[in-house]
Amino acid sequence: MKRLFILAFVLASSSALANDPKNEWHSTTLKEDTIKKIQTAQFNYKSCIVKEMQKKGYASIESRTATGAIIKRCEPVLAEMRKVYTDAKVPDVIADRHLKKMRIQLTRRLLKQLMYQEAAKAAAHSK
Repeated sequence: MKRLFILAFVLASSSALANDPKNEWHSTTLKEDTIKKIQTAQFNYKSCIVKEMQKKGYASIESRTATGAIIKRCEPVLAEMRKVYTDAKVPDVIADRHLKKMRIQLTRRLLKQLMYQEAAKAAAHSK
């Protein structure tokens, strides 16, 4: 009986947290121009990372350090995308979640690329 009561209590409390109105986006949509602004901001962020990655100074430092430096240099561009979200009245939780996801994905790709370049350079020097 205790287990049943505890299970019912846990289910009720978790569903109450899931329905928190400040964490949900209730049946709203983004306008076409807002979507285009977001896509442009994403493109600008990715372009910033590519431009930074191509600078010669990053080739001489360790790949994880270089990745962190590149991501930091492009944070202002990512902040512009956040402004697009806030102007469109997207809840902060949702906007931050999307920006974090995008930052993590690009960081992983960038680190993978820099590690590949570092390994290729080491292999060339070992011959």
